[in-house]
Amino acid sequence: MAVIGALARRAASLGRDVAHRALATAGLRQSEATISRDASEYWEDAGSESWKANSHWRDAPVFAGNDLWHEIGARHLTMLQRGARMVQFDRPWKRVVEWGCGGGANAVHFAPQCDEYVGVDVAQASLDESAKQVAASCSTPFIPVRVDVENPEQALALIGGPCEVFLSCYVFELIPTPAYGARLLRIARDLLVPGGLALIQIKYDDGRWRSKSRRRSYKTGIAGMTTYRIPDFWKLAEDIGLTPEAIELVPENELDKRYAYFLLSKPF
Repeated sequence: MAVIGALARRAASLGRDVAHRALATAGLRQSEATISRDASEYWEDAGSESWKANSHWRDAPVFAGNDLWHEIGARHLTMLQRGARMVQFDRPWKRVVEWGCGGGANAVHFAPQCDEYVGVDVAQASLDESAKQVAASCSTPFIPVRVDVENPEQALALIGGPCEVFLSCYVFELIPTPAYGARLLRIARDLLVPGGLALIQIKYDDGRWRSKSRRRSYKTGIAGMTTYRIPDFWKLAEDIGLTPEAIELVPENELDKRYAYFLLSKPF
């Protein structure tokens, strides 16, 4: 019965996704302001199993009985270190800013590498969880910064200083619209020191209908809300003033499909 129930829920979710994508294709997209309000409501309602899974908390069911929670952050650290060697970035990491720190899966690996770790999130519960996980793993100070979905630019004043590394993984697919992603890239540009590095993961549009940005009904399909064609995101980063240095594609992993990791640098 449990298997039948799971299959029924999956079929219902697929049906909702197809219906909303059909409406969006027909021109019935919701505005960024509407989606942002729905996103705020979703992330403020912490505690459910699905919410914890989407926030990558260590005790989420998706991480039960495996080492995936630790493996996620370790993979991202390896990517960043490999990219840093490639572009001969050898300066100390005085400060790392992670946009969308969630439950700390990245923070526990990156924080030991720097003098100060700034975790930015829209959910206070996730900031508290990240702080707890970092404190259990190292002595690096964790600086929590809570921002509103509708006003991400407020983070610039709240962070109050530059960083050598900017990190954002499993976030850009959750944002309201592709244009909102441009706002986040500008924030990364403004925070990075000249020569600093950003590792930003997106979910890419592979040309199929269901891989495009969903653009409506945030709460029923957050993981497919925003996608980019790979060349478009490359050009977007360039237009904003960041230099694309490398892309690593992950067509599928244990969590989902169609991931692209962009290594970006800020010109001197």
